[in-house]
Amino acid sequence: MHIKDRIGIDVGRRLSVEDAVQWAIDNGVSYIDCQIDLEPNALETFDDARCGPIRDKCAANGIHLGLHTLSAVNIAEVSPFVRDAVDAYLKGYIEAAARLKAEWVEVHAGYHFTSDIEMRMTAGRERLKRATGYAEENGVRLLLENLNWEPEHAEVNYLAHTVEECRYYFDAIESSTLSWVFTINHATLVPEGIAGFLDGMPTERMAVVRLADNHGKYEEHQFPGEGIIDFTDMFRRVEATGFTGHYMSAYGSLDDMLRGRDYLVARYPG
Repeated sequence: MHIKDRIGIDVGRRLSVEDAVQWAIDNGVSYIDCQIDLEPNALETFDDARCGPIRDKCAANGIHLGLHTLSAVNIAEVSPFVRDAVDAYLKGYIEAAARLKAEWVEVHAGYHFTSDIEMRMTAGRERLKRATGYAEENGVRLLLENLNWEPEHAEVNYLAHTVEECRYYFDAIESSTLSWVFTINHATLVPEGIAGFLDGMPTERMAVVRLADNHGKYEEHQFPGEGIIDFTDMFRRVEATGFTGHYMSAYGSLDDMLRGRDYLVARYPG
């Protein structure tokens, strides 16, 4: 498969899933991510009647659809009632993915408030174990993303933003149902960088590589070429692991990401 065909686009909640699939067909995009929290993609609306036509259209046109949970939902939640709601949230996404025959559901490890990191990490790991078991039962693949570092004095910090934190989850959940989605711009914000993540993580579990540039100071999804990432070097390192999966653009507008694919293709060393 040509590299351009392997570079997908994170539609997010910009379009309804129906419109996103049609947009992908119209623009020659094979892989798309969609978020289905709120209207026009309210999670509760993805019943069999809505999912059937989407599923059939993807199959007929070679569109690989994935779902992307909201990182603002704290997978490391510990409070009464709210913790049960987070479990239900993940179950809802998994069930919708099964009805849609979506090929993945991207999940996160949650966040902590500095003083409670150990408790939050434990809660998030156990919740992801439960979600992985439920995904196995439903034939759904989960992808855990390495998230971004927050500035030094931030009170709230994402979990799974370093290799060590990511390994905390992957080493404890060995199921093939849970794979890794590698967000390269997040890796630039920690000392290990892109190379360190590829050296320190189980790359045989790397299913998707998310693409954006970054200036290396704080979280910002920049257009490729605007930041510090050497995309040719990144492609070489990723492909050298034996990676044959797809890449997912996540920056700017839909038009920006379409335009960015040409920039990325020109820097692919193959």
